[in-house]
Amino acid sequence: MAHLRTAAWCRLPNMPVALLLAALAISLGACGSGDNQDLKDWMREAAKGMKGKISPLPEVRPSPTADYEAGNLVDPFNAVKIEPDKKSRGGGLQPDMNRRREPLESFPLESLKMVGTLSQGSANYALIQADKSLYQVRVGNYMGQNFGVITHVSDSEVTLKELVEDATGDWTDRVSTLQLQETGK
Repeated sequence: MAHLRTAAWCRLPNMPVALLLAALAISLGACGSGDNQDLKDWMREAAKGMKGKISPLPEVRPSPTADYEAGNLVDPFNAVKIEPDKKSRGGGLQPDMNRRREPLESFPLESLKMVGTLSQGSANYALIQADKSLYQVRVGNYMGQNFGVITHVSDSEVTLKELVEDATGDWTDRVSTLQLQETGK
């Protein structure tokens, strides 16, 4: 008689080896290639009362149409809407736009250099260098791009009163000076 060897996992307490072998045989028998007619009959019986039901799709209603009427309105991103309104007041400070421009008004004040002074009688003149040219100015002359009029010329500086437009469109005075630049020549 052949001796049956069992694996270590089969030796469970309170379970005889014969019972284990019977359970294994039954489970292997179910995996066999039989026709399983009884299973097929049961599935057919169970499916007799079943019918698939799909609910109908909801009715599609057309959405209401609206005409676009903002085409004639001002573009909200236009600079006119972003910038504050500029006030055109009859009074107050305003530059004279009809006045004939002087040569030093085409240069920014930061690019101009005071390089010397001249005196003729009681009148003081300042020597201003713009690019490579030299200009002679006195009180009442204009220079810089902010409508700057010269109010005082001394040995060490030129004082200007500029008209600057603020964010609301009003013109305000600003006092600026141009200091004498020492040249190392």
